[in-house]
Amino acid sequence: MKIAIGADHGGFALKEALKNHLVHNTSHQVVDYGTYDDESCDYPDFALLVADAVASGAADRGIMIDTTGIASTIVGNKVAGVRATCPTCDFTVRSSRVHNNSNMLVMGAELMGANRATKLMEVWLETEFAGGRHQRRVDKINRLDGGR
Repeated sequence: MKIAIGADHGGFALKEALKNHLVHNTSHQVVDYGTYDDESCDYPDFALLVADAVASGAADRGIMIDTTGIASTIVGNKVAGVRATCPTCDFTVRSSRVHNNSNMLVMGAELMGANRATKLMEVWLETEFAGGRHQRRVDKINRLDGGR
């Protein structure tokens, strides 16, 4: 799977930890869309890069980290074809895949450490979309943004 990853300054350190885990412990291809240091920057710039990579098909899924996760989730969900989620536990991260076929995971660096974030990311990457009755609902979501 090709994964786009990004962060703002608040999520930079956690992004680096997650990227390191993906590169050294999985077979996924990882493309880093920045930021590349912890200097102040604007989360919409990087969340949009990740979301655009997912929407265009340049990446199969995207991961974005900011301070709370809320702001970049909002950005991601403005992009047609992106279903961004900001889960807080195993149940919500799994449900976002099984029921909603989420394709952009957003996490808040101030809400969890690297171990917890890695676990949520692993669950999200490993969980398949159930399809079936859930596909009908995802199709309705997709029609809201043109169905890309």
